Amino acid sequence: MGMASLCAGEVAPPVSPATPAPARTDAPNRVGARAAGSLASMSDDWLYGRSRGGRDGGESAEGSQEDADATRPVPRQPARDPKPDETRVMPTVARQQDDRSAARAPRQTPPPPASTYRSGGGFLGGVRRALGSPGRPRFRLRYVWLLLLLWVVYLVAVPFFAWNNVSQVNPFPGGQRPADTPGTNYLIVGSDSRKGLTAAQRKQLHTGNDSGQRTDTIMLLHDGSGPSLLMSIPRDSLVAIPGHGTTKINAAFAYGGPKLLIQTVEDLTGIRIDHYVEIGFGGFVNVVDAVGGITICPQHNMDDKLANLHVKKGCQHADGRVALAYARSRHADPKLGDVARGGQQREVVSAVGHKALSPWTFLNPFRYWNLNMSAADSLQVDQDMSVIGMGRFAWGMTHAKLNCVVPISNLSVQLDPVRSKQMFKLIREDHTDAIGKNLCTRSGLPPTGSSG
Repeated sequence: MGMASLCAGEVAPPVSPATPAPARTDAPNRVGARAAGSLASMSDDWLYGRSRGGRDGGESAEGSQEDADATRPVPRQPARDPKPDETRVMPTVARQQDDRSAARAPRQTPPPPASTYRSGGGFLGGVRRALGSPGRPRFRLRYVWLLLLLWVVYLVAVPFFAWNNVSQVNPFPGGQRPADTPGTNYLIVGSDSRKGLTAAQRKQLHTGNDSGQRTDTIMLLHDGSGPSLLMSIPRDSLVAIPGHGTTKINAAFAYGGPKLLIQTVEDLTGIRIDHYVEIGFGGFVNVVDAVGGITICPQHNMDDKLANLHVKKGCQHADGRVALAYARSRHADPKLGDVARGGQQREVVSAVGHKALSPWTFLNPFRYWNLNMSAADSLQVDQDMSVIGMGRFAWGMTHAKLNCVVPISNLSVQLDPVRSKQMFKLIREDHTDAIGKNLCTRSGLPPTGSSG
């Protein structure tokens, strides 16, 4: 029986051993199905052994003889049931799409990382990065913290460095002394010693050429649980000086220095002195200039040739030289004389303290340095004083709510036997809040006789 022609894509049925194979069953019948010049026809000619030339004038496939080397298809075996131990091919199953993955939103593309480029290095580079630069608006806060840390270190280190220049003495007398009392008591002494002053400076400051040492300023600062008290003891106050009888209190400093002066004050008041602070002429001027001067407010015109002071009534700026003359003048007040000087001294000390503790002092590195170094060069303190103790002293001086002269009976500067004892008792007991206006007056005189 003859083999029917196969359509394109069909495979010849298996050949039975009893049936002879047809002469040409190895290629599909592509007559009329291929276009001239087709690449597919050229591939079939090569694959199945047709003659070369293809459809461009070559010999037809049906008229050529069979090539012995032509590729022939392998006959298919008839379908059969697989054996038990034969490897089977699993059918392919289409995967169902997960609804959750289909509904999942597309992943967001992360933003590019921020640039880590840093321009410059060292301290100046850090400042530029902290303040920001064009094209980099992000503020580098950590550099601000670094600058603040360095500034705090500077503020702490300078006082400790300056403290090495402070002179320390043992001003406390031996023997029996008053018992410890609540609060802290400082004795402040303004020495009129000319030590360290040149001839030109003595002439400029009108300090004279006296040798030795005396004190123009004696003040007691009490800092306790109540209001701080700053009390002046006029230099001409008549008191008993151990070993020298009754005389002016400033003579104790001339006779025996700080020890005799502290002993005299403790015997007079019964108050135990805890710390001693002394400042000289030159040091006072330098401290006032270091804070940029102070404001003084004279109650009247002051013209004192001995102190080289010439100022008008009213508040005005004063440099170190004028402030020293203002604190030393005792001839400009026609009514109170030397007693009025205590009020001027407290005014100057308080003004210096306010300027020293102002924010501008801590923000200006030059002013902060000059103040600490000037104060250190001019101070003489007891051996128990520390940097922290000196800071507490400055705070107490600045924030003293009670400013007065020790109670006196008259302008001869004799202590009032009743009022002065009441004042001293309240200080010893740390009851400064009970000190009334009858005890704390600007002149030290009783209120009825006070002219200020």
